[in-house]
Amino acid sequence: MKKYLVGFWFSLPVQLLLLHLRRYQVFLLFWYILFATVAGDFMHTFGADSLFLAPEYFGEVSPISTGIVGFSVGVFIMSWNITTFILHSKHLKFLATTAQPFLKYCINNAVIPLTFLVFYFIKAVNYASDQELFPLSEVLLMVGGFAVGIILSILIAFIYFFGADKTIYRSMANVITTANTRYAEISKNNPLPKEKADLKVDWFLSASLHLRKPRDVRHYSQDFLDTIFKRHHFAAVIAILVAFIFLVALGYISDTRLFQLPAAASITVFFAILIAGAGAISLFLHSWSLLLLVSIYVGMNFLYQRNIIDPRNKAYGLQYEGKEERPVYSRESVMKMATRENTEADKKQYLEILNRWKAKQGSDKPIVYIINTSGGGTRSATFTMNALQRLDSMMGGELMKRTLLITGASGGTLGAAYFRELYLEKLKGNSINLHDGQYVDNISKDLLSPLFSSFVTRDIMGPVQKFNKFGYQYSKDRGYAFEQKLSENTHGVLDKRLQDYAIPEQTAQIPFMFFNSVINRDGRKMIIGTHPARFLMRPMTDVTHITPFDADAVDFHTFFAKQDAMNLSVLSALRMNATFPYVLPNVWLPSDPVIDVMDAGLRDNFGQETALRFIDAFKGWFQQNTSKVVLLQLRDRGLGDWERPFESSNLMDWLTKPFLLLQNNWYKLQDYYQHDQLEYFFEGYGLQFHRLCFQYMPSRNDAPASLSFHLTAAEKRDIALALDNPLNKHEFMKLERIMK
Repeated sequence: MKKYLVGFWFSLPVQLLLLHLRRYQVFLLFWYILFATVAGDFMHTFGADSLFLAPEYFGEVSPISTGIVGFSVGVFIMSWNITTFILHSKHLKFLATTAQPFLKYCINNAVIPLTFLVFYFIKAVNYASDQELFPLSEVLLMVGGFAVGIILSILIAFIYFFGADKTIYRSMANVITTANTRYAEISKNNPLPKEKADLKVDWFLSASLHLRKPRDVRHYSQDFLDTIFKRHHFAAVIAILVAFIFLVALGYISDTRLFQLPAAASITVFFAILIAGAGAISLFLHSWSLLLLVSIYVGMNFLYQRNIIDPRNKAYGLQYEGKEERPVYSRESVMKMATRENTEADKKQYLEILNRWKAKQGSDKPIVYIINTSGGGTRSATFTMNALQRLDSMMGGELMKRTLLITGASGGTLGAAYFRELYLEKLKGNSINLHDGQYVDNISKDLLSPLFSSFVTRDIMGPVQKFNKFGYQYSKDRGYAFEQKLSENTHGVLDKRLQDYAIPEQTAQIPFMFFNSVINRDGRKMIIGTHPARFLMRPMTDVTHITPFDADAVDFHTFFAKQDAMNLSVLSALRMNATFPYVLPNVWLPSDPVIDVMDAGLRDNFGQETALRFIDAFKGWFQQNTSKVVLLQLRDRGLGDWERPFESSNLMDWLTKPFLLLQNNWYKLQDYYQHDQLEYFFEGYGLQFHRLCFQYMPSRNDAPASLSFHLTAAEKRDIALALDNPLNKHEFMKLERIMK
């Protein structure tokens, strides 16, 4: 038994695995990321696992999409084999004198790849059946597609290397045969002493998967062995270069739908190139590798500071030229916008809209509805669309007519903006059934795959590409990919400018809507609307009793008037409102100094702050002209949210808890102070103010829909069913009583 255990321990597959753990451990990081992603332990919040387990191509998960991912995983595995073969070949000199040394290396280096593939197949099958709700026959087709893709990829690689091996072996065959014959004769009488090697190998698997003993190669000159390996290295470099060129080319042609590959494929090929690059740096620079990386960073930072390279994203439709005309972002300039004269002028304009809205209601004192919708990625967008359709049905198709204002954050705003636009299209005479389930399907479609694909092929790998939008030129990046995909999913109805909504809002055809975001520089809110709303820049305060506050918000319309503010793309306004950290790039704006903005949820994830400030600004009008003010809140999480506490389950959680406490409790902290804010407002306004809250409560507390831009079929179903939970049924009953 001991003999077999020793033989197993000193077999090449085991020794290669140990060698990976001892040397160049950085390459194992890529495997860890893949394992952790597929397991749902890495970037699960962003939906990274769905990119690999349910890859989409042409908007659907299919054998073709899984086949493309399988092919890319094959490329990654071959890159791993090529790179480690180059780095570890000095420990495996006996392979140089065998036919097809690279093939033998791949077979013996298959422990980690095979483990990953088994793990991936198990996870993918469970995910497809439990989350995507595919029947067994379709699951098997997906598995078959992946298998065909990876086999094809590896087969192409082996055909290439088999040809290279034949050429190399043919040119060296005579030397190898002569040396082996001579060594056999000499060693009969004078055997060489046992070699002391860094890597002891007693057995290895041959190309036919038979056990073979390694050959003693000390009778070959070092130059000869190096020549063989160098020829293999050159063939490997050519293979990686082809993958690099493919990824760069993909950045150029990814606007063509045929080449919008699944994000997992782009990420995996990118990892393959990173492994090859890291291997090259380690091979040639050794201990100088860190210095090179630091030098690259310093050089890139130098170019960035001098605006030679500019990776920042812009808001499409805005004018960024003419630095001398950029507005100064300072306390003085912001406070100048928020003077009493300016706020009163803007209030007068909105009062005219309020009166037009009232005139359309057919009642002296109608009920006014204001909609708040929370952030939460596609989960919130889908829940918002479902809720608005149900509410509109209850009101006989008049929800938008009776609604004055819509505010919110992130994904919820996407759903609300889409529903409002569909209502406007219906008013124009288009044949639209607002309650059609197709619109829920549209807003719940994947937005994540093009983001990650563009991040790899455009933001990192590809050269800068330009495009024109509403009269100005910009660079393509993942922000552009997001807007393109959102427009495609909604059939182009949101591809408009702010000014396209000015008249419909001014004439009270549709509710007016504020697209908020947060200024990273100081946390102030950037309020984007079709009309100046400088009265929202700070609370209405009686200065004789309370020291006035500085403005805590900026009116976009006024501040960027010279930058063509009304030309801003609505898709960009929505993206600024929904800029989830890292997933989407922060949008920088043409001010002096430059400011950048991100997700509105950082400041007000429910839109309540803006809504209450608006009601307070026109409190007298509301009390005189309406019978009730009803705040309809659509939330992608429960009010209490006891189900997902921040707990420490391991030592790392315990160590990082102080740093992550605020991040994990951010939305709860907003809830706490907004509950107080709501109570104070109710006491000040009176009994005519109502708040109804419709909540997405998952059917299973341990399996809520992911907070990302991708939903599985099971998550979409769970969101649709959430409106019928007891809490929401109770809110619908309350609404019926209010409407009477």
